[in-house]
Amino acid sequence: MVEKIEKDHARFRQIVRGKIRQNLRKFISSGELIGRVGKDLVSIPLPQIEIPHFQHGKNGAGGVGQGEGEPGTVIGSDQEPGSAKAGDQPGQHILEVDVPLEELAAILGEELSLPRIEPRGKKNLLTSRGRFTGIARAGPESLKHFKRTYREALKRQIMAGMYDPENPVILPMRRDKRYRSWRPVEIPESAAVVFYLMDVSGSMGDEQKEIVRQVSFWIDTWLRSQFKTIEMRYIVHDATAQEVKRDVFYKIRESGGTKISSAYTLAKTLIAENYPASEWNIYCFQFSDGDNWGADDTHQCVETLKKNLLPAANLFCYGQVRSAYGSGQFIKDLAEALDAENLIATEIRDRDGIFDAIKAFLGKGK
Repeated sequence: MVEKIEKDHARFRQIVRGKIRQNLRKFISSGELIGRVGKDLVSIPLPQIEIPHFQHGKNGAGGVGQGEGEPGTVIGSDQEPGSAKAGDQPGQHILEVDVPLEELAAILGEELSLPRIEPRGKKNLLTSRGRFTGIARAGPESLKHFKRTYREALKRQIMAGMYDPENPVILPMRRDKRYRSWRPVEIPESAAVVFYLMDVSGSMGDEQKEIVRQVSFWIDTWLRSQFKTIEMRYIVHDATAQEVKRDVFYKIRESGGTKISSAYTLAKTLIAENYPASEWNIYCFQFSDGDNWGADDTHQCVETLKKNLLPAANLFCYGQVRSAYGSGQFIKDLAEALDAENLIATEIRDRDGIFDAIKAFLGKGK
């Protein structure tokens, strides 16, 4: 019975996984997958899966092929339109399925054909490696530990009075055998840090910041599947920049002007002080509506990118979120001034553009 339940559960998980893959673009753009994040689980609303069955109506009720009808008559409903009374009929059920973030990242990687990231540098990030560090009573004969096996057989024969010093023949039995055992060992390897930079001036509204939040969630999910230990730094700016906590990053709203160079300068300072490029994998994701204060500040941004940020970063991604109040000029200026392999710029016109933006950002495996 237990084995059958496990098979049924595995089959159900396959169905759920297929549904997620089938509707991944819709889930990403609608934000349904981010309803709850707790203890590394995400709640995903899916249509209830039911076995098809016949449902009989009430005796004497009208239906298809029964009685006369008029043009425009609604088929299959005998209630007056606009009725505010409580109903007694079942509605469409929603099933919430808990999916581990690791599995969600795997689905994302498969569906978007994301390559695994090739890390650089060595510091305090942990990866699992296999080492034969223990001894077990069971295992393949190829891993048998001869000295330990001989010792156990010798101890047993001495205790049983079977050992003859004149004829020291040691014959191991099954219970004497010892085997090398493989255990995962966490070894310090590559370190990663992610910088999120966002324009929070008056032209960036709640809708734009919601798009940024969803893109950031999927970026986090993928990067955490590639690195076991990762640091996140959040920078917001209008005419000046400041580092904030994660919850503040998605809620803060200012009303000043926009100087993108202030965020670049702060990111450059944090990298220089804390994250040497020889030891860290550095990722920068910037979000803005494309407005910036004057050509001089844009020129300063380009110079900071050329001299500091692009040489240090594995990847620098710029996502321009469409706003009714933004000019959208900055992405054009970047395209004209820079041509770097690790610089990716893309427009996110609305929620439907989130899927393509994630693929553009993560598709190179940097």
